[in-house]
Amino acid sequence: MRCCIPTLLAVTAVLVSAVHAAFLPLERSIPLSHREEVAALRARDRARHARMLSGIVDLAVQGTSDPNSVGYGLYYTKVKMGTPPKEFNVQIDTGSDILWVNCNTCSNCPQSSELGIELNFFDTVGSSTAALVPCSDPICTTGVQGASAECSTRVNQCSYAFKYGDGSGTSGYYVSDALYFNLIVGQPPLPPVNSSATIVFGCSISQSGDLTKADKAVDGIFGFGPGALSVVSQLSSRGLTPKVFSHCLKGDGDGGGILVLGEIKESSIVYSPLVPSQPHYNLNLQSIAVNGQLLPINPAVFATSNDRGTIVDCGTTLAYLVQEAYDPLVTAITTAVSQSAQQINSKGNQCYLVSTSIGDIFPSVSLNFEGGASMVLKPEQYLMHNGYRDGAEMWCIGFQNVQEGVSILGDLVLKDKIVVYDLAHQRIGWANYDCSLSVNVSVTTNKDEYINGGQLSVSSSAIRVLCNLLPLSIVALSLYIMLV
Repeated sequence: MRCCIPTLLAVTAVLVSAVHAAFLPLERSIPLSHREEVAALRARDRARHARMLSGIVDLAVQGTSDPNSVGYGLYYTKVKMGTPPKEFNVQIDTGSDILWVNCNTCSNCPQSSELGIELNFFDTVGSSTAALVPCSDPICTTGVQGASAECSTRVNQCSYAFKYGDGSGTSGYYVSDALYFNLIVGQPPLPPVNSSATIVFGCSISQSGDLTKADKAVDGIFGFGPGALSVVSQLSSRGLTPKVFSHCLKGDGDGGGILVLGEIKESSIVYSPLVPSQPHYNLNLQSIAVNGQLLPINPAVFATSNDRGTIVDCGTTLAYLVQEAYDPLVTAITTAVSQSAQQINSKGNQCYLVSTSIGDIFPSVSLNFEGGASMVLKPEQYLMHNGYRDGAEMWCIGFQNVQEGVSILGDLVLKDKIVVYDLAHQRIGWANYDCSLSVNVSVTTNKDEYINGGQLSVSSSAIRVLCNLLPLSIVALSLYIMLV
């Protein structure tokens, strides 16, 4: 859940106070040309999955070795909390719910980070607006995935403990305090006015496992999961933002993209219902097609249960399919390019030597979900470039084989797409899109009707609003995003 060589990037998120929306432009601090061993990516993903899927399944990922391929990205934001406000670098994570940061009383938290960031610690005594969450607060009995809640009657404070499947963990207590915003009254470029909203978050006093390591250290985790204690749920329950967020991640150049606390609108977006009562973003994957031909896969291998299902997770770098689906998919792709590409095994990975554009010879792959929604993958959304051999480009299958358990759709297949997490209507939508272009953002009125909130364009240096927003008060949430 960490990475290396981050660069802090200033961004602005815009909230429309009466019609509620927020825009978080993203940039990638490591360009996609940066190469990383797939073994390292798989190991990072596997550790993450052990944490986020604790109590569900222990993934057994098959494969031995790996090409030197693929640049990868994780998302970080810099938030201000407390009075006076203090900044914290926290990882954005759709696989968990709560926002937690390290407390100044933490006994074994890292004191420095090899990521190039200064670590900060939250001080409940030093913040004049901080309040401990008492045992009587309903939050203390709210279920949070992967966490156990406890209450110390001696000090009357609600505590938590996360124990993850990879052996790491964190524990601490819940705090209520201010999360800071910059208000812009009217349309930009009017100067901002400071404002804030009170949220509940975790203050960790003990870490274990990977969370103690300096090479991966940040100040905490910013959970974007569907639970009641996520910041999205807390803010939307008070009408500050809609109960929906979206992202569009660029898959070429220096990467980057945009995260919207609101809904990106695009006419080609298709939606599939979320599987109800799940701690993650589970969808019902029903079939897979290559060049329009359905593969011989038993739909039961995708059915959601305690140890099965399909999860959408932008924090996962690669993509993972259960073996019963992985094998026929690779066979179909190999058959489709048998006359145009040389099949080769590179360190345990299925690869191909190609002398022309992959878009000209490789087939499209369709993941077909409940509700008739198909996620169509172009070759660059399931292949990874692995350098050159004998004068030809080598491309490898990016999907990883999971012998049994949960299929996970990560950044590999989610890039170059608008993805909408519509929690209000319990569905996820997507559409192929050039994420270097402007996006249309719709915002919700008090009558739950959608109107056009304008277009937002993101570049490597600035955010540009291309058409006028509604003449209403605008709330700008100043954040810092790091993509590593």
